[in-house]
Amino acid sequence: MGTDLKVGFIGLGNVGGKLSGSLLRNGVNITVLDLNEELMDSFVALGAAKGESPEQLMRDCDAVITCLPSPAASAAVMEGENGILKAMGPGKIWMEMSTTDEAEVKRLAEKVHALGGAAVDCPVSGGCHRADTGNIAIFAGCDRETFDRILPFLTTMGRRVLHTGDLGSASVLKVVTNYLATANLISVAEALTVSGAAGMDLATAYEAIRISSGNSFVHETESQVILNGSRDISFTMDLVLKDISLFQSVADRANVPLEMNPLMIKIFKDGIEKYGSRELSPNIIRRLEDATGLDIRAPGFPPEMTDDEPEEPGYEINPKADRIAAE
Repeated sequence: MGTDLKVGFIGLGNVGGKLSGSLLRNGVNITVLDLNEELMDSFVALGAAKGESPEQLMRDCDAVITCLPSPAASAAVMEGENGILKAMGPGKIWMEMSTTDEAEVKRLAEKVHALGGAAVDCPVSGGCHRADTGNIAIFAGCDRETFDRILPFLTTMGRRVLHTGDLGSASVLKVVTNYLATANLISVAEALTVSGAAGMDLATAYEAIRISSGNSFVHETESQVILNGSRDISFTMDLVLKDISLFQSVADRANVPLEMNPLMIKIFKDGIEKYGSRELSPNIIRRLEDATGLDIRAPGFPPEMTDDEPEEPGYEINPKADRIAAE
């Protein structure tokens, strides 16, 4: 599958809007669909075609991408009236880029396969700022033949593309990485609050963590917007709760007795109760600010995350070959 084929894109939100923007920027023929008419019109102004329904997109396109906020939303787009499955058939591909449940993506994929189509779960990781520049990482779960068909297309949207194995594997690994990111967010919120309460200069504390063994991707990005005060990473508390709840479901199915994740779920449920489901996720630190009376902000930090790396052609990550080369 090359980038010259027709692609439908459903879901122009924080992530989907940026991924579809990368496709447009690189000359891919796309048709967009979203509940927000203004968003669709903005993409039409950039050269996209305007879709009418999921069924119409699947009928007129070679592949349709869904990038939606919940498994229920994806199911509605797939199975609803005028849904994708109504026009699914041989040679067609459904690409699920939402963060979703492994069992649910497998359930929907069975229906796709029964109609002769192909299905891929291919969520992204790395933050909205990297989705915006085409430098985001993409996981892809599917058979190797399908992966090879879509690889040129995936490398147009992302920098590093990893074939994770069979369908469903990408969704498992996606919620694993989101669990780790959430654990990092909670821990940096606690670390910065304790630093402030102990009288440390917060800019100095940020730098000390950055150059230490305690550093992380989350610290280098989200700690900056926490200290700025904007707390804006284009991601909200309800989405965090959804992701770590999906991780809990994976653990429960595998009979793994987790200890940290149930506490993290409790923390974010409390944050949502206090500040609302659409509160920006880094504002989970407000629970500690409110409890201590501290203001965890410092001058000199940016209000939003940006990707300073130039956009480059993507490529497939080969874990085994890369490890051998490193040795």
